[in-house]
Amino acid sequence: MDKQIQDLIHSIFGALPEELIGGIQRLLDGRDRELANDEDLWTEKDVVLITYADQICSSNASPLQTQQEFLLDHRLNKLISCVHLLPFCPYTSDDGFSVVDYLAVDQASGSWSDIEQLGQSFDLMFDLVLNHASQKSEWFQRFLAGDPEYNEFFIEMDSKADLSKVVRPRSLPLLTEFSSDAGSKHVWTTFSADQVDLNYANPRVMMRMLEILVEYARRGARVIRLDAIAFLWKELGTTCLHLPQTHAAVKLMRRVVDLVVPGTLLLTETNVPHAENLSYFGDGSDEAHMVYQFSLPPLIMDAVHSHDTSILKNWLSELQPPNVKTTFFNFTASHDGIGVRPLEGIVPEHRIQELVEIVRQRGGMVNTRQVSGVGDRPYELNLTYLSAVTGDDSEGVTRRVKRFLATQALMLSMQGIPAVYFHSLVGSPNDYEGVRTSGQNRRINRHKYDRGELDLALSDFNGVQRRVFDGYCRLLEVRKRQPAFHPSASQEVIDLPTNGLIGLRRVAKGGETLVSLVNLSGQATAIGCDLIGRGTYFDEISEERIYSQQSIEMSPYQVRWLTAE
Repeated sequence: MDKQIQDLIHSIFGALPEELIGGIQRLLDGRDRELANDEDLWTEKDVVLITYADQICSSNASPLQTQQEFLLDHRLNKLISCVHLLPFCPYTSDDGFSVVDYLAVDQASGSWSDIEQLGQSFDLMFDLVLNHASQKSEWFQRFLAGDPEYNEFFIEMDSKADLSKVVRPRSLPLLTEFSSDAGSKHVWTTFSADQVDLNYANPRVMMRMLEILVEYARRGARVIRLDAIAFLWKELGTTCLHLPQTHAAVKLMRRVVDLVVPGTLLLTETNVPHAENLSYFGDGSDEAHMVYQFSLPPLIMDAVHSHDTSILKNWLSELQPPNVKTTFFNFTASHDGIGVRPLEGIVPEHRIQELVEIVRQRGGMVNTRQVSGVGDRPYELNLTYLSAVTGDDSEGVTRRVKRFLATQALMLSMQGIPAVYFHSLVGSPNDYEGVRTSGQNRRINRHKYDRGELDLALSDFNGVQRRVFDGYCRLLEVRKRQPAFHPSASQEVIDLPTNGLIGLRRVAKGGETLVSLVNLSGQATAIGCDLIGRGTYFDEISEERIYSQQSIEMSPYQVRWLTAE
């Protein structure tokens, strides 16, 4: 048995539970890959598409097949390297995040064969929803039935226990009462009554999840997203957030995949303040390979609306992954809303409240969380990112599209692996009908398309959706050709005026350099040649030659990716 694994298990449980030691040894005995080369973890061609398994439907194929056909029809396999399938297992709520069976594919989306086929054209990323399971899952039903094997799979709690220190992600009861064969039970439910928290203090739960983790990798997942990982370990009298046992559990998962299915990347999903988020890198070699840049979406939104890029610039200046074995997972939108907590300690409270009001004025929604002694506080902003940063139709199609694509180009320029949400790629509007019929604010950014509906929306070459789609594809096409966009290429923030400008200098290992200039304001401006260095540059986006002896003109919301000639 690997000593590092033994040490991690002991740090979590204070012992070496036989069922966990024996189970991990069986996984190690079945390892099926050579150890991976750390230099091959990622390249500048890596771009992730975040999407649902049932994102696009049709009458003559499964949603998974239909989506693959759409991606290939538009040659997106030339631009996208990896498809992140949000939870595709049978579920009962939260659009997949209340899992009934972790090793099955929801029949409404397709089959394992469909996923395998998708993996012939793209790398794959799966979600491991490991904090909780559906109350309809076999595990929980057997827990309620008093099955000894599942007796401690979930967390039963005295309803009068003091839980005031527990950090909450939502304004819902922390405990839910269930009827069981042994009478009434109050069970821990961090996210909803249908999402019952698993008890990782039980070694059998840990072992079961390690087996599922390995199985996902063997089923083709290059990347595995550890959903809501920060809430994993519960201990009365604490916040139950980021506890040492949680970090040790991530390190255990990392060590197991490194040994059993090397080359598999772990991504932690922790929608929390920035410093807390970065803690999941560990020492740079023993915990997550990647962490989400949760502060990025609201920081760009703040910069666009305040016309002040100083806070964004200062935040970018301090970014640095621990080493070349780690990187950031950059995004501006996902299936969730735009998190507000990641702005804590970075953006003044009055600017956060201004963003909340902007969202409400634009017809968006605001989800809240309970804070002990304070009450409900904004937790996330629910609307599409297009709506969040561009305003309404009165702004004009051209201006809206340029403004939105400027925010995306900045994300694509940053050190790390970029992730593009499907609805950002196709410029989806807010789905108010989805909110109305489901009663869930998050549905505003989770519209599921019929293939014919999507084709119709993209058939209008002068419409917002087609122009966003074409513009985004163009950015991706240019980006993949630039060695300076390798996730491990260095990043320097250029000292530009903060009235809407952001500049990054990326330098690849081989010395290739690219300067990214983004104007997030609606005003034309010019950048002095002394700020980026004299010489002749080629703008990879506009395909024009720039002579920096003169100032570099930047129209409203213009982006330039400059390489030296």
